[in-house]
Amino acid sequence: MINRTYDGYLTEIKTIYGKLQRDLSVEIKPAPDEWDRLYNVDFYIQVGDRYIDLQIKPITYEQTPEVYRWKEWLSKTHDKFEKEHGGRVFTVFSIKKDNRKEIFNPEVLEEIRKEIRRLKERE
Repeated sequence: MINRTYDGYLTEIKTIYGKLQRDLSVEIKPAPDEWDRLYNVDFYIQVGDRYIDLQIKPITYEQTPEVYRWKEWLSKTHDKFEKEHGGRVFTVFSIKKDNRKEIFNPEVLEEIRKEIRRLKERE
């Protein structure tokens, strides 16, 4: 059971990661383990000497009973990342639709594009 859950999680991450990389036309790399532990992030985009981080969560994350505590906890680590690395952290929610993984909040793509432009202007 645990292996299937983990395999499903990896499939979801790879699918959404691929869509993000294709739709944003930028290289997206897996976050180092240290960043995962310190900032709760999955992937990053490097823009000059700054970084944008991405966290991918299944839509069920939004439906957890105490989501406000998760958001509060994550916002602290995400704020810390922004102060230390210059770029924002974006949470990308995924959902299963017609037997495919889709980005539930596609508006995040434009927010990420804006952040990339903002960081490029600061170079």
